[in-house]
Amino acid sequence: MKTKDNKNVIYWLLTGCVLIFIMVIVGGITRLTDSGLSISNYKLITGTLPPMGDAEWHDAFELYKQHPEFKHYNSHFTIDDFKSIYFWEWFHRLIGRVIGLVFFFPFVYFLITKQLKKSTIKKCIVLLCMGGFQGFLGWYMVKSGLVDMPDVSHFRLAAHLTAAFLTFAATLWVALDLIYPSKKWINSNYRNLIIVTYIVLLIQIIYGAFIAGLKAGLVHNHWPLMNEGKFMHPTVYVMEPFYKNLIENPSGIQFVHRMLAYVVVGLIVLLWYKSKKLQVTNNQKTAINALLILVVFQFILGVSTLLLYVPVWLGVLHQVGAFFLLSAMTFMLHRFSK
Repeated sequence: MKTKDNKNVIYWLLTGCVLIFIMVIVGGITRLTDSGLSISNYKLITGTLPPMGDAEWHDAFELYKQHPEFKHYNSHFTIDDFKSIYFWEWFHRLIGRVIGLVFFFPFVYFLITKQLKKSTIKKCIVLLCMGGFQGFLGWYMVKSGLVDMPDVSHFRLAAHLTAAFLTFAATLWVALDLIYPSKKWINSNYRNLIIVTYIVLLIQIIYGAFIAGLKAGLVHNHWPLMNEGKFMHPTVYVMEPFYKNLIENPSGIQFVHRMLAYVVVGLIVLLWYKSKKLQVTNNQKTAINALLILVVFQFILGVSTLLLYVPVWLGVLHQVGAFFLLSAMTFMLHRFSK
């Protein structure tokens, strides 16, 4: 009989991580190519396959024509144009279905064959709930762009993207619990600094989603200063009351995203510096060094994306950089927590 929490369970969880990573990449392409509103209905089973044949494509295109995106932006679209954006949204949803199957059925199998400890079962149930909630947020986001104006709510987009990142991080954490089951002494002050950095990074990811949802990456394409050589452009604080500039004003949101980038870099450099005074394991040292390299790479990507007016490939690469940065941050927090 196989032992509980064996290597197969670890491989299963890591496979889930890889699939979530792929889904985030495809989701970024879907967003940057404005493909997210191409499918205006949701059919869990019958929607697995794309339209087959001219008649089904005609019906799908006619449905698309009824919604604001076609009327306001894409009235010039031919059916071939429609097919190109339909593909990315369909592919994004397909990967979501695959993730659901990959998580659910092996979990049931491991449960029946008693290959999971009670603590792992509880964690996996939480992961399944997070995955289901992520799917709900995706549809909730799409719905916001099907009425009145053809733009999804940037708040819903941020919730959808952040949930994906958190589901990945939680899945990786559970896998790491099984890979490194032994406990060790931890430096609580250093761990708390990692937690603060982790929280700031998550806030930065949320603001990255705000940037994407409001296309705020296109309003001030200069660095290190904003347009007209301003550190803080006047458009940053034009809304009343002031707090709206922080969550609804594209200029204000870009400014916050810029400032948080410096804070994230500073905190990670501080973590690297403080680690020099600690006795660290090889895994901990690897995590620290990887984090430092990734944050520099991500900062350069962010600046390049801004200066080049957010080309699709660079926007996707910047999102991938955020994903790797969160992965390294999660690994580091785990290695300094348990």
